[in-house]
Amino acid sequence: MQNEKSIVEGCDLTYAVCMLGGRWKLLILCKLEGGKLRFSELRDRINGITERMLTLQLRELEKEGLISRTVYAEVPHRVDYELTAIAEELVPIWSQLSNWGGKHRKLMEKQV
Repeated sequence: MQNEKSIVEGCDLTYAVCMLGGRWKLLILCKLEGGKLRFSELRDRINGITERMLTLQLRELEKEGLISRTVYAEVPHRVDYELTAIAEELVPIWSQLSNWGGKHRKLMEKQV
């Protein structure tokens, strides 16, 4: 814990990678790029994620200020999730990362 804290505090890149790290966070953010989505819409668009994991990741992303959660006083209740302004700044970055991933994957497939 001490090492992680010193690494994250000392390097902005490491801080960003830790915030976005894991299997699901970046994928959730990418799905929200097109606008607001409800929990069930997110769940249906992300293959393999459990409801529990989606809930945990959404809570973390909200705590980190990357998504906002809006609860509507309706029956049945409705909750929307959307990117915050700071998260929207990541859109061109994850687009570039996706392009790089595609190029790298093709390169690696040629080597096999």
